[in-house]
Amino acid sequence: MAIEPSAVNPVDATSNPRQESVVSRKQLPYAIAVLAVLGIAGHLIWRFIFHASAATANAPLIAVLLIGGTPLVFGLLVKVVHREFGSDLLAGISIVTSVFLGEYLAGSVVVLMLSGGEALEAFAVRNASSVLHALARRMPSIAHHKSAETLRDIPLSQITPGDTLVVFPHEICPVDGTVMEGSGTMDEAYLTGEPYRMSKVPGSGVLSGATNGSAALTIRATRLAVDSRYAKIMEVMRASEKNRPRLRRLGDQIGAVFTPIAVAIALGAWFVSHDASRFLAVLVVATPCPLLIAIPVAVIGSISLAARRGIIIKNQAVLELVDTCRVAIFDKTGTLTYGEPKLAETLCAPGFDAQVVLHLTASIERYSKHPLGAAILAAASQSSIPLDDAAQINENPGEGLTGTVAGRTVHITSRAKLLARDPSAASQLPPPTEGLECVVSIDNRYAATFCFRDQPRAHSRGFVSHLGPRHQLTRVLLVSGDRESAVRQLAQTVGITEIYAGKSPEEKLDIVNAETRKQRTLFVGDGINDAPALMAATVGVALGTNSDITSEAAGAVILDNSLEKVDEFLHISRRMRTIALQCAIGGMILSLAGMALAATGFLVPVAGAIVQEAIDVVAVLNALRAAMPPRVLRDFG
Repeated sequence: MAIEPSAVNPVDATSNPRQESVVSRKQLPYAIAVLAVLGIAGHLIWRFIFHASAATANAPLIAVLLIGGTPLVFGLLVKVVHREFGSDLLAGISIVTSVFLGEYLAGSVVVLMLSGGEALEAFAVRNASSVLHALARRMPSIAHHKSAETLRDIPLSQITPGDTLVVFPHEICPVDGTVMEGSGTMDEAYLTGEPYRMSKVPGSGVLSGATNGSAALTIRATRLAVDSRYAKIMEVMRASEKNRPRLRRLGDQIGAVFTPIAVAIALGAWFVSHDASRFLAVLVVATPCPLLIAIPVAVIGSISLAARRGIIIKNQAVLELVDTCRVAIFDKTGTLTYGEPKLAETLCAPGFDAQVVLHLTASIERYSKHPLGAAILAAASQSSIPLDDAAQINENPGEGLTGTVAGRTVHITSRAKLLARDPSAASQLPPPTEGLECVVSIDNRYAATFCFRDQPRAHSRGFVSHLGPRHQLTRVLLVSGDRESAVRQLAQTVGITEIYAGKSPEEKLDIVNAETRKQRTLFVGDGINDAPALMAATVGVALGTNSDITSEAAGAVILDNSLEKVDEFLHISRRMRTIALQCAIGGMILSLAGMALAATGFLVPVAGAIVQEAIDVVAVLNALRAAMPPRVLRDFG
């Protein structure tokens, strides 16, 4: 097989002036902070070691204020023009005041504090977001396209559904697809959270982003690269970084109130003492308020922690809001149940044995992709029933499955289709039961009815019962499109008293809208028909990623289809709020205490700047805890 050299260069060597300017703007706080450190150090050396004159010793500080302070003050003036008033405006006032009062050292320390705070925030956010960046770095830029006897590398953008690709050993799978040739394993832990390798054989599905094992696999692409599961995860990751969190806006609002208070205290201290340096000292201590730095770090850190736990936060606002929700609304199938029907009962007609009927039925069901076929095969395997080869398999859409096993003709269909073909079977059919069913005829005689149940998740009852005492949810509703008997049975099993059965997507939406108008709501669902309700709820959580539409509508996506992860999401949200409020309230209290000392003359401007810098560092370090997993992230089960 010939392998053509790749013409794809994943790194574009051409420079982009706009990108370069963005990079330079991001690096500006670091450059100013370095300049401030050098200027302050130069001042101290000239003054205390070489005993230079005041003019000489102050020269490095004046350079810091001119070169570093000017762009910072200009940036703050731009904010004022755009009516963005925050605590960082105090820094601009402090820098200007220090110049007028000749307090060049204090002004340079404020420049260091403001630029260093911005640099520290960027550094902390970058580290807290390491999981998001790791997702982007690990995805390949090319795929090995197989055509006849040629294998060549192509960009992911050129892959179309139906293309044949080869995934080499230990490579990252580039797109979602189906295995055509080869057998081996793939590590999907990065996407699903499962701590083991998944077996892959012809017919198995593969996920983009999964790591291949030691055997090469030939796959057929089933989606475009931009529509693959991994790409969708990256898309919501990028969106989550761009959206401004509501808590950050709250920090801005608090800062807008805090700024005039700080200025009033500074003016009062100046008026009472007739000492302008106290005005400067108070402003320096109040600049900048830690909540503007620490809260975004706590938010991004929580998003990072959630990503490591298989929870994708699409909208940061849900981290703040979910802990305030008081009504939980659940879909039924695939949410509180496994979404996988199990054979619960076999009702045989006279003259037929249940084991024989299961043997014949399972022998032809292995040639079908029908969801109930998997349940029948699982039941046969559990009963250790051997399967025979089948012939003359025929599965016309809407007509059922027909085949011949051991010389006997087996037909699997629905109750309605059987009665249409053989009305006389009505007297033998049992009454309809809850859940799903199919009927089997053998040699043109009605033989049995298979009854299926979608089993509740093992932890459904424990999860529902703990929502009130642990998460202050006062009501839990079950809303489903299924029949009332099946919905009521599940509700009784898991401990829910309020149910809505037989509801269309539009009716689900009306219910969620009505509840959300009264109290904040949490909606958890997994199907396409849940998408409108997910968007209407205060917080929508999509369980699993079987539907792209559902994932797009939700504020958070649980990759691992489990209620345990929903509980982890609730705990991550509460922990983020706690840490963010600690940083905001604690930082303001410490700043107010420092301002009181400065107003009474116990802190000079330089000492006040050092105190405030220490407060900022403590706040950011506390906020970084949000990215660290606690010992316990769930409290039920």
